[in-house]
Amino acid sequence: MDLESRERVLVVVPTYVEATNIIRFIDAVLGRCPGAHVLVIDDASPDGTADLVKSDRRFGASVFLVERPGKMGLGSAYIAGFRWAIARGYDLIFEMDADFSHDPAEIPNFLARAREGADLVLGSRYVGGVRVLNWPISRLFLSLGAAHYVQLLTGMPVTDPTGGFKCFRRRVLESIDLSAIQSNGYAFQIEMTFWAWRSGFTIREVPIIFADRAAGTSKMSMAITREAIWQVMRLGLLRLMGKTMGSRPR
Repeated sequence: MDLESRERVLVVVPTYVEATNIIRFIDAVLGRCPGAHVLVIDDASPDGTADLVKSDRRFGASVFLVERPGKMGLGSAYIAGFRWAIARGYDLIFEMDADFSHDPAEIPNFLARAREGADLVLGSRYVGGVRVLNWPISRLFLSLGAAHYVQLLTGMPVTDPTGGFKCFRRRVLESIDLSAIQSNGYAFQIEMTFWAWRSGFTIREVPIIFADRAAGTSKMSMAITREAIWQVMRLGLLRLMGKTMGSRPR
């Protein structure tokens, strides 16, 4: 799909030990959206992920890389990518995982919603039904329970607040004080959506099929889970206090 306007699209993808996936992922993204660019944020992967990106024939043209000195976390990786995107004037900035749990074939659906007026487009595994593949039932119940927990405490009217397949308009990211974001694990996804919602931006969900990774290893840990529980409680309290961060441009 060629870009339908002059809007510049960037897909930000954090990596740690994704050598088995990264080039196939880049191929798939650029195949679906030929005018887009891909920014890899690599946390010193010991398997040579960064070297593969730098050796790609598109490196420096439509594929870019930020190398970090160690494993610094998902949230800080995305913030680094957002700042890189804002500084270079991208209009639509995606979050995606490199492991194909987020299908690049869905990118045109996100772009369509953005061009219909959405400021933030969220890929939802649960809107209109459950669309998750290769998960044990215990993990599915945990994910659904987490979604209800977030909805209850924060009031956000989204079905899948923990999902990480997103498309932001630049103005959303510019309105949020990225240095004030406290979450660094998967709670980062909740916190970014929370501040966009509290700031009055238009949020739309699109249904996606989420397939658990076929290669590589999951980055989930108990520390990430504990952070999410605490951060959701903090956001719920901030909501009760009437806190916002920025506002939608009028």
